[in-house]
Amino acid sequence: MWFDIRVQGDAAVFFGGPDFTSSQLDGKDNPNHIGNGMSIRRARFAVKAQLDKNWYGEVDTDWADGICELKDAILAYNGVPGLEIKAGNFKESFSIQRNTTSRYLMFMERPMVTSLAPSRHMGLNLTYSNKWFWVAGGVFGPELKGSEEATAMKDNNKDLGRNVGLSYTGKVVFRPLYKCTESALHLGGAISYREPKVTSTDAYGVARYSSRNSTSINRKKYLDTDVITGLDHELAWTAELAGFYKGLRYEGAYLTRGAFLDKKINNLGTQWADGWYAQASYLLFGGRQNYDYDGAKPTRITPGRSWGDVELAVRYEYCDFNTADYFGGSAEAFSFGINFYPTKNVKFVINYQYNNNDRYANGKG
Repeated sequence: MWFDIRVQGDAAVFFGGPDFTSSQLDGKDNPNHIGNGMSIRRARFAVKAQLDKNWYGEVDTDWADGICELKDAILAYNGVPGLEIKAGNFKESFSIQRNTTSRYLMFMERPMVTSLAPSRHMGLNLTYSNKWFWVAGGVFGPELKGSEEATAMKDNNKDLGRNVGLSYTGKVVFRPLYKCTESALHLGGAISYREPKVTSTDAYGVARYSSRNSTSINRKKYLDTDVITGLDHELAWTAELAGFYKGLRYEGAYLTRGAFLDKKINNLGTQWADGWYAQASYLLFGGRQNYDYDGAKPTRITPGRSWGDVELAVRYEYCDFNTADYFGGSAEAFSFGINFYPTKNVKFVINYQYNNNDRYANGKG
């Protein structure tokens, strides 16, 4: 048994046009003003245990907001070579960005479009992998994140007798460069069919697509469709390419998610939101990037010097939440980053980001 403890502190300064950076306009308070700030982004405490040769267990929590939020609660069986059977509360195998732990993200935050990817839900998942091939499939139910979700689920069950709502998610990854020692190539795709969830804090039977501009300090969600009523089910899919060559790491993906509506409640067509990103980084002092073949995702770097290494990163992303009938806004962002790794367990990150939002990116359409 061992403990896994992680703390991430963030700070941000915003500058640009007076519509967003001035606290007052024409002598009046500016409601669109973005405040500079700092926060504890993550304060994670996990207990992990290899229960015996074939069984593994984990409970992971986050205390960043002063309250306990459940992250992972896992029981996994690994007794068959190449096969993992996992039950509990954990991330669905869908997006490479979502599945990459925050320890090893290229930037401080994931791209905006990652908000369309499913995250942690309670369920059962099977994964099979070998050196060149990786496949996962699972059935998932509620989002057991905090007290609000738990209350919504219990009220829907007690007062209305609603089913919890299931999702079916599958992913396939090919790794054609598995014989190479200094490089890796990841070609992946995933799809997810999703029923309405009783844990939704917006309401039951609705969809909502929203995202911040890739920072946790600014709490305004400019991209936001607000609730889309009459949800029958959702369909999400993604295609992704990633890999590394020596000190170079690269990654890109397209994600889309659509709300299929019940015509008896909302007589509109399917509402699709989508987006994509491309990012790359390079270790300047001879370090090497690495790839986790078991998890099909990037992992910890190997620094090139005894004092660590420095990584330069660049990213472009575009996100469009203007669906056929709900104008949630679209945005693009250009990001530049410097990452300093003094030891294997310490990381300093500086990001500069330029955001360009359209006229509908005003929060709730």
